[in-house]
Amino acid sequence: MLGIGAKLLRAATIGGSTLSHFRSSQLPLSRFFSNNNNNVNTGFKTNPVALQMINYALSLARTQKSDESYAQAQLILEQCHSTQSDESAKGLVFLAMSTLFSERGSFGEAIEKLQKVQDSGLSSLAVRVAASEALAGLYLESYQDDSSSTAADMCLQLLESIRLEIGGGRSDILETRAKALKGLVELVHGNVESAQSCFEGAQGSKGCFGNVALSFGEFLHCMRNFQMARELYQKAMQDVSESKDFTDSRSLSACNMNLEETLLGATCALGQLEAHAGNFDDAEEILTAALKKAEESFGNYHPKVGIILTCIALMYRHKAAMERSSSLLIQEGLYRRAIEVLKAPPLEVESAGATQSRRDILALVRGGYAETLIVQQNRKAEGEKMKHWAETAWTNRRLSLAEALEPSESSTKVAVIDTRISRVL
Repeated sequence: MLGIGAKLLRAATIGGSTLSHFRSSQLPLSRFFSNNNNNVNTGFKTNPVALQMINYALSLARTQKSDESYAQAQLILEQCHSTQSDESAKGLVFLAMSTLFSERGSFGEAIEKLQKVQDSGLSSLAVRVAASEALAGLYLESYQDDSSSTAADMCLQLLESIRLEIGGGRSDILETRAKALKGLVELVHGNVESAQSCFEGAQGSKGCFGNVALSFGEFLHCMRNFQMARELYQKAMQDVSESKDFTDSRSLSACNMNLEETLLGATCALGQLEAHAGNFDDAEEILTAALKKAEESFGNYHPKVGIILTCIALMYRHKAAMERSSSLLIQEGLYRRAIEVLKAPPLEVESAGATQSRRDILALVRGGYAETLIVQQNRKAEGEKMKHWAETAWTNRRLSLAEALEPSESSTKVAVIDTRISRVL
């Protein structure tokens, strides 16, 4: 495998040759970057062989899904980076490196690569906005909420400073992305009014694409504006599915905010919405599709799979409540599987000392599981213990654990799980 990477490296060095060996490989090309070498939307021109190397490295890692394949992919990317003289091309390589690190749960290394993009200050504006978005996404997933606010604010400040520097002019697409990122951060923090101001005008903007549409849809979903949220989720899914160029200013992205994550997140969010709207057949079909996609993309034991299993279990819980039926056995099986995949700590480990990663998801799944146990007389004590753990672990600032588990039609609040950042909104 590294031999192919070496051939690509030589091709990039001499600036010429064909990639017949690469193209004959059985590995499918990743849809991370387009090979368009003259993309007017990004404002930079990148060696097409460098893009081929990036795509190959990503495909190698994701197809084999092994520690060795990810290590080989990183080596190819390091070789690619060493041959580049253009800072924007180097920035693209860092985005790819950070994405692979984040997929393996190595957030520290991923953040380090993203910060190198920010620190250089020489990459194109689209690359730097994508790095800021990814930084905020990783900070949110790891519960570094203050750092996520800083990353979002710095992105807005960057765009404003450049606008002032050139004496007017603006990139509506990048500004919409930056504002939507700030809106997502504010929503996670429970600042609904601040989030709303960030999304104003987004729907009619050319920048309402992919992550912007998904984050705006999640905000409307949380506010129970199901119809508009549904339209935005469907738009996000369509945007990603039909996109041909992954280096333009709307779609260039990395880590847990890349377009594959966007597609999965929008699909899962739409399934949750249909459950909240009482359309349980549609919800089950959509969430099952999201589960299949997560298993294919990440493997059967990845935390993303556990998160979607949690959504399916909650869908059955809501269905049973609405229809006054019972699905305890189905719910319990899903909760147990989700807890296993999410690698929840034992109940004996106090929730205050448990890992911050996916903390509210764990509280939600254990809170739901506890309710299925409490109604069984011989398991009530176990259920009470689990419920206490979940209530102590819950940190969401916008709604209580009980409100998240029991969505009421009379309430203005509903919980939405964002699979990108593994948080409850």
